[in-house]
Amino acid sequence: MKGIDTTFMEKLKIILKDEKIYYVADVPENKEPVLFLLTAITDHSFICENPRHDFPTKIAYEKEGDKLKAVISGSGKSIEYLFEKK
Repeated sequence: MKGIDTTFMEKLKIILKDEKIYYVADVPENKEPVLFLLTAITDHSFICENPRHDFPTKIAYEKEGDKLKAVISGSGKSIEYLFEKK
């Protein structure tokens, strides 16, 4: 906690492994980094998925002007994050 806000660290990277592209999420809640396979890409968005992970099973990013929207989803839940370039 920092003041009234919860703060946490999340390490993200994109790697090439076995000739496939993966989005790798390394978060404190998981013992090991979690790999999500790149399943779709356009000039302004991409989707990565890991159906074996508890939550999320799908991560989607979409660029909208100076904003970046990230949506994590799975198990009937969805959480949206909006990042704005300052």
